[in-house]
Amino acid sequence: MQQLETERLVIRRFKEEDWKDLYEYLSDEEVVRYEPYQAFSIEASQNEAKSRAESPAFLAVCLKENNKLIGNIYFAKQEFKTWEIGYVFNRSYQGRGYATEAANAVIAYGFNTRGARRIVAMCNPLNTASWRLLERLGMRREGHLKQNIYFKKDEKGNPIWSDTYEYAILKDEYIKQ
Repeated sequence: MQQLETERLVIRRFKEEDWKDLYEYLSDEEVVRYEPYQAFSIEASQNEAKSRAESPAFLAVCLKENNKLIGNIYFAKQEFKTWEIGYVFNRSYQGRGYATEAANAVIAYGFNTRGARRIVAMCNPLNTASWRLLERLGMRREGHLKQNIYFKKDEKGNPIWSDTYEYAILKDEYIKQ
């Protein structure tokens, strides 16, 4: 992927040296609350930065003014010209429109450059900020799956089941916006 630029952001491939900024937000329990992983250690962040540098699916979202990594976008091709988008952002930079700005740029890239026909996203219904962002992006809620997945277990080893909202937008819908 080429580098994408918005008014305030640079969206690029990850680099191994991004691990410190990655650790800053992936070590935050509140940030990873709805993610399929626990808070990261320093070593796990170093390994994750290396892994993401090798993966085209993870995009680093950086401030244009100082190149600070403030979050990431997951954007991966699925079947039938469908792409999945997801995002995680540093809590210190949430609520400023950065996730909306970055996701809009990636969605435009998906439809205009990658030939996407449909872009989908999933989130936990309790993650109000996430599903409101998806709706700001023009995505429509297509489903509410009940207790369909678990990422964590309780102290007895039993799954802690979660619901999932499914969202999507078609290229035709995107063009009409």
